[in-house]
Amino acid sequence: MPQQFDLVQCMKQQGTHVGKVCSRCDGKCPMCESLVHPYKLVYICDDCSYGSFANKCILCGASGGKDGEQLTDAYYCYECCMQGKDRNGCPKILNMGSTRTDMYFQKRREKT
Repeated sequence: MPQQFDLVQCMKQQGTHVGKVCSRCDGKCPMCESLVHPYKLVYICDDCSYGSFANKCILCGASGGKDGEQLTDAYYCYECCMQGKDRNGCPKILNMGSTRTDMYFQKRREKT
């Protein structure tokens, strides 16, 4: 799981679509956020690869294509593959955490 405790991963059955990451998240393992030993390609579920989720970073949700930013393929690290974490399900982050949500509503409340 990611280092932040309040992030929620999809964890549905993996599909045939390759997960993509932005330049800020490039090289991070989606399970442990390690930056070493990229080993196995990340596959995401069909729900996370179509519609509004298509062409977005699986870790931070940044869109590809704007400002010339390219999305690259995501990889699991060697250690997560040896522990079987690459078979747990789709690693796409569904929410950005309660801290970010709380900050949004706090700013909104201050405007009124």
